[in-house]
This record gives sequence, C-alpha cells and structure tokens, in this order.
Amino acid sequence: MLPPPTAPRKLQLEIPANLQAVYANAVIVSQTNSEIVLDFIQVLPNDPRARVQARVVMTPANAKLLLRALGANLERYESLHGELKLPPQPASLADQLFGGIRAEGEPDERQDQTDRE
Repeated sequence: MLPPPTAPRKLQLEIPANLQAVYANAVIVSQTNSEIVLDFIQVLPNDPRARVQARVVMTPANAKLLLRALGANLERYESLHGELKLPPQPASLADQLFGGIRAEGEPDERQDQTDRE
C-alpha cells in the first residue's frame, strides 16, 4: 500500500531588514556536473566592464523548477500587460558589450544589412 499523501508544507519567509536589492540587466548561466551557476551582472552604457552583482548556485533540479516558475510568472504578467517584445539577441556577450565598437574604416554590418533589405 502507498502511504497517505502528506499536506503541502508551508514556509514562513523571513526577509532580513538589511537585505539589499541589486539591479542586474543580464545573467551569465554556467554549470558544473552538479550545479547551475547564475551570475547576475550589470552592464552600463559606455563601460566595457560587466560587474557581477550576485551569484546564485543551485542544483539542476532546482534550476529547472526556477525555469518553470519564471515561465508561469511571465505568462501571468503577459496576460495582464500584453506580450513582452524582446530586442534581437546579439550572437555573443562580446557582441552585446562591444558590438558598437568598430575599427576605423570598418563597415557597420548592421547598416550593410539594412542597405540590402
């Protein structure tokens, strides 16, 4: 026989009074064989540095649960506020950070693309 189902556990969330919120406008995701690492970074205009604001390390299973929770919350957000339109994604972080920097005389590929359309 299967044991009777247990009632879901309720957590009492405690938020420390001195907890500092940080702003990040990008995240770098990496992994080891047993962990998913999320480095939340802040990229500022005209500054080639990307500063890590917070690092969160979790198990792959918890990362998948986070992905599911984020998806559900974004669906709820879009149902209330409309679809989020995302800008085109650069090919790499280097392109994102330094894509606007060109060597003297180097053509702007984005302009060339626009000229061809």
